[in-house]
Amino acid sequence: MPTVGVLAHGLDQVYPSSHSSLAKDMVKNNGGLLTEFRKTTKPDKHNFPIRNRIVAGISDATIVIETGIRGGSMITAELAYGYNKDIFAIPGRTNDTKSAGCNYLIKNNKAVLLSDAQELIELMNWDQPADKTKAAHKQKQLFIELSVNEKIIITILQEKEAVHIDEINFKSGLSSSAVAAAILNLELQNVMVSLPGKLYQLS
Repeated sequence: MPTVGVLAHGLDQVYPSSHSSLAKDMVKNNGGLLTEFRKTTKPDKHNFPIRNRIVAGISDATIVIETGIRGGSMITAELAYGYNKDIFAIPGRTNDTKSAGCNYLIKNNKAVLLSDAQELIELMNWDQPADKTKAAHKQKQLFIELSVNEKIIITILQEKEAVHIDEINFKSGLSSSAVAAAILNLELQNVMVSLPGKLYQLS
């Protein structure tokens, strides 16, 4: 499976150096290394919390395996929680300081208790065929009351995977303000989502 490593330093090095061979394997297997730091930037302690926000942002889910109550993984978990991402934690003994963070997240309903890999697959719906998942999304839309303008935009979005805002404006025949209002309502109802480059698609 392609793996992306998010670094807390520049791309001219791998820290710790013992992970160099692992980094090479990640790149060879269609993964890669990602960083926002310039070349020669050292892996200073304060860079890691900064790096963690990218980890939380690009991930579908955050899994906290082991952490103290003030561990670095707690920063990532809190960021993911703020991004409304799925968070899972593996529980540990109540007197184990290295599991205190995991137990805290579960106790405060910020993370779902995770016991095995199969459970993760089921909770994330990764075992569902793509066409079945899309059908489920379409079924949800049947129970949402839509305005005439919103129905027009949905019809346009059903034509292809992603549609540019200019194409939506042109095909809908609506004013720009009417389109903007309809798109906002559809996004709030989780019927459609915005993509980079002013593109939109159905959820």
